[in-house]
Amino acid sequence: MIIVCGEALIDMFIAGAGSGRRSERAARAIAGGSPFNLAVGVARLGMQVGFLGAIGTDGLGDFLLGLLQAEGVDTALVKRSTRPTPLVAVSPGADGHPGYVFYATDCAYADVTLGDLPAQLPVAVEALAFGSFSMTVDPVGQTLLALAEREKDRRFISLDPNVRPALMGDPAAWRDRFARFARTASLIKLSIEDLLAAWGDDAPMDVLAANWLANGVELVVVTDGPNGATAYHRDGKIQVTGRPVDVVDTVGAGDSFHAALLAELAEGGNLRRGAVTTMGKSKLCEVLEQAVRAASITCSRAGADLPTQADLIGAE
Repeated sequence: MIIVCGEALIDMFIAGAGSGRRSERAARAIAGGSPFNLAVGVARLGMQVGFLGAIGTDGLGDFLLGLLQAEGVDTALVKRSTRPTPLVAVSPGADGHPGYVFYATDCAYADVTLGDLPAQLPVAVEALAFGSFSMTVDPVGQTLLALAEREKDRRFISLDPNVRPALMGDPAAWRDRFARFARTASLIKLSIEDLLAAWGDDAPMDVLAANWLANGVELVVVTDGPNGATAYHRDGKIQVTGRPVDVVDTVGAGDSFHAALLAELAEGGNLRRGAVTTMGKSKLCEVLEQAVRAASITCSRAGADLPTQADLIGAE
């Protein structure tokens, strides 16, 4: 089982504009949040997965919890919080890349403290996945870091920073927190946008990856949209190309990539400490190509509609 830790929220997709005295825009509410999407994506790929995080007791929270359960995600580790469900206004641009405005202050996702953590995780849990702004907004960020540090020698840990500059706060403090998470990780997956937002235009990706690998990370993967992905491994750098796709929007593409990456590693028996280090380049290429395939399917759909295993087979 994979436990995904972090936030669940509502994406309000804003589109269109009216005329006259009142400007009107159409909006539709979609369940979201990078960790929420990841949990759903892993479940759709046939893996056992659970969600650890706080979800509101309001109507939107009930909606999120119900969707997790309908997708087959285990919700035993979900805390119900009386704080409101966070909202994000999403406005996809002409190129498919979305803009985000967050309404997340004092919301349910942050209401996770050390006392909410289980004393022990179920024996079936092989891996933990952490990501997005829950890693750095406290108290949930401190709590998840404590969990990662507690479990790092027993379970595979995957990180996806999914940087949101509006919620990042002080960049130096963000990097310090992420560095602590990175010391617990087996896998770090990030996008080129994450790299630029967190480490700047002159970010030395090769140096960052080398440092993470030297400190125990087994695989670093950087996604670059239509250009594919680059992986850093003990055996060197591996690059896979992107797939041509008619982009509707890119919402959830990174989560699809991450979900397929974890599912492929699990399928091969490599979702455990030390296993990825011994994987050969050809096998890693296959894993990365499957992840690129998953992301391309999501880009061809509106919103974070992640693929199933049948979708991936049909796209081969």
